[in-house]
Amino acid sequence: MSMSEHAHLPRTGLGVDVHAYAARSDPTPLWLAGLHWPGEPGLAGHSDGDVVAHAAADALFSAAGMGDLGTHFGTDRPEYAGAAGETLLRAAAALVRAEGFEIGNIAIQLIGNAPRFAPRRAEAEAVLADAAQAPVSVSATTTDGLGLTGRGEGIAAIATAVVVRARQAT
Repeated sequence: MSMSEHAHLPRTGLGVDVHAYAARSDPTPLWLAGLHWPGEPGLAGHSDGDVVAHAAADALFSAAGMGDLGTHFGTDRPEYAGAAGETLLRAAAALVRAEGFEIGNIAIQLIGNAPRFAPRRAEAEAVLADAAQAPVSVSATTTDGLGLTGRGEGIAAIATAVVVRARQAT
């Protein structure tokens, strides 16, 4: 199969993000999957620490062969300090589309002990799908007490994305 024939095949990407909880003395709110979670400890990070949105953005960049979250929104970019994960996902989707790709879908696995995600799953998926302008599904799991998420030190997310080249970059 030639490279031009490959241009029309779907491309998949993988994104991973992990953030530790902010110090107890830091009143950082928890933003996760584009939603505010009142009463839950927040995550430390350059932006809002939304591991779900960050992993989704990374998966999009990976699928399009455009680097990663740090390439586009890294700590060397002060304008993204404190940025909402939803904002970063929206911007990532726009950059991927500007490179000539359409987004098929994004699937994300949240890994952590808290918050209890299932009651707000549909709400989170709607917010993230609106940001990406593509179908988004989110599932959640724990690690049965193992690792940093199991010890309650932070939250992680793994995402996959499917994109297809629709046209040449603009």
